[in-house]
Amino acid sequence: MGRVIFMGRTGCGKTTLCQKLDELELLYKKTQSVEIYNHAIDTPGEYLENRHYYSALIMTAVDAELIALIGDPTAEENFIPPAFACSFAKEMIGIITKINLVKEEAQIKRIEESLKMAGVSQIFKVDTVDDVGIQDLFNYIKSFLKDKN
Repeated sequence: MGRVIFMGRTGCGKTTLCQKLDELELLYKKTQSVEIYNHAIDTPGEYLENRHYYSALIMTAVDAELIALIGDPTAEENFIPPAFACSFAKEMIGIITKINLVKEEAQIKRIEESLKMAGVSQIFKVDTVDDVGIQDLFNYIKSFLKDKN
């Protein structure tokens, strides 16, 4: 099985998704550099938050078969650039995390619109703490990666 690369702002849940995908113990830590897991690549949030690091994301994505752009509806700013998927010659999916912490549906709609404008092929809504939507997301990722190998 290949790898999925997770991209998103600092604190949006990239590391948690990587750990959960590889069935590791969930331990919060700030990702300081690109980290490689068995089936995932974890990127620092600063790579998406600062446009001059986009080239690092593009180069790191070469080692992945699938790109996952993550939006956090609890954050005011998500740094999701319009047409971002055009920078990659690979499928990009969107993931909205922390859905059980949302107070207003408008927060999710805002992230959905940002992800659509970025050019994702489909959007998954998840909450890793409560295991909402995780199985569907991981089934999709594993199926996609299996088909690519």
